[in-house]
Amino acid sequence: MKGATFKGGTHPFEGKDLSKDLPVKKIVPTGEMVYPVSQHIGAPAQPIVKPGDHVLVGQTIAEAGGFVSTDICSSVSGTVKKIEKRLTVSGAMVDSIIIENDKEYTKIEGFGEKREYRSLSKEEIRECIKKAGIVGMGGAGFPTHVKLAPKDDNAIDYVLVNGAECEPYLTSDYRMMLECPEEIIGGLKVILSLFPNAKGYICIEDNKPEAIKVLEQQVLKEERISVKVLKTKYPQGAERTLIYAATGRMINSKMLPADAGCVVNNIDTVISVYKAVCQNIPLIRRIVTVTGEGANHPQNFEVPTGMSYKEVLEQAGGCNEKTVKIISGGPMMGMALYDIDVPVMKTSSALLCLTKDEVAEQEPTACIRCGRCVSVCPSKLVPQMMLSYAEKFDNEGFVKINGMECYECGSCTYVCPAKRRLTQSFKQTRRSVMDSRRKQ
Repeated sequence: MKGATFKGGTHPFEGKDLSKDLPVKKIVPTGEMVYPVSQHIGAPAQPIVKPGDHVLVGQTIAEAGGFVSTDICSSVSGTVKKIEKRLTVSGAMVDSIIIENDKEYTKIEGFGEKREYRSLSKEEIRECIKKAGIVGMGGAGFPTHVKLAPKDDNAIDYVLVNGAECEPYLTSDYRMMLECPEEIIGGLKVILSLFPNAKGYICIEDNKPEAIKVLEQQVLKEERISVKVLKTKYPQGAERTLIYAATGRMINSKMLPADAGCVVNNIDTVISVYKAVCQNIPLIRRIVTVTGEGANHPQNFEVPTGMSYKEVLEQAGGCNEKTVKIISGGPMMGMALYDIDVPVMKTSSALLCLTKDEVAEQEPTACIRCGRCVSVCPSKLVPQMMLSYAEKFDNEGFVKINGMECYECGSCTYVCPAKRRLTQSFKQTRRSVMDSRRKQ
């Protein structure tokens, strides 16, 4: 079973054995629920409820604030307490709708009713996805209804389902591939109905043989769907590397996947499309992996959006006294948390409890010009040169050597023997460049 891949990349410690064999467990919240209006790329959603309003499970509480935006629905029934700024995973204070959970979970009318997607027009399918509030759940958070509306439906040749889950420790997508294969196939069929010329590939790294076996069995009779086995390597699941490995086509930072005839969606995004279109269930839950050597009881959880990370960790048995760092997401691209009382959002994927902080423990030294960072960069960049411009705050020079092609995967930082803070510097410089472009 030889997997397709890309040039570059690295092989960090996987850490998936801690949680990969643990089925998804549903948990219910006990505290108040917090729904930030910015849970996606694009314009913030606009609240359509006010303090004192009673809301139901599945009810829209904020509507899309622009073309690149999407709705937000409540995952509980209860009373809107207030609308105020609350801390989020990014460290930013974001306008949020606060709902007091009545613990009755009364649903809106029609919630969960089966619907035949073949009876819907393309516009109706996209509208269902928009109203369900679905975004890319692999981390980027791009509104899915926008991604599924390219200029020309007939120009899409491939719909890729990203089941690589290359980020260390994370196992939520893996569990979904084992536990909900029918919903993955169902969601992919809905998406393929939008693109008459497209083939569907479910892309899975070869370190997940059980998932490959399950899904290959599911697609035996599907003419337009097949499983694409990828080599286990980080960052295999990044959009650009996935497209190249699966199709041989290349894109850059100025292109969209649709420009290469591709549409890429995460496993849980595709499941959410199935639930929205075929079952009338909006996006109101996330599959979150609580893991790491510091977690007392690693587990994969189905978590209602709006629930506090703090409460999720408590229901997982908390973390032990050796824990020195907690990350939202994985160790390569996740965000370290200084406060875990932040809400689970549509893009949340994991709560990682580490007993060792390699970044803080090792001071960076001078570059020894070994070239390892160049050899692993999936974008074929020269991180050493990029850092020299970043440290001098030379945005123009950074752009000139294609620094904006970096997508902050962290591979260069991981392999650097001098422990240079490469990715962190690139992240700051890229943000500065994008801020300047927006102002212009």
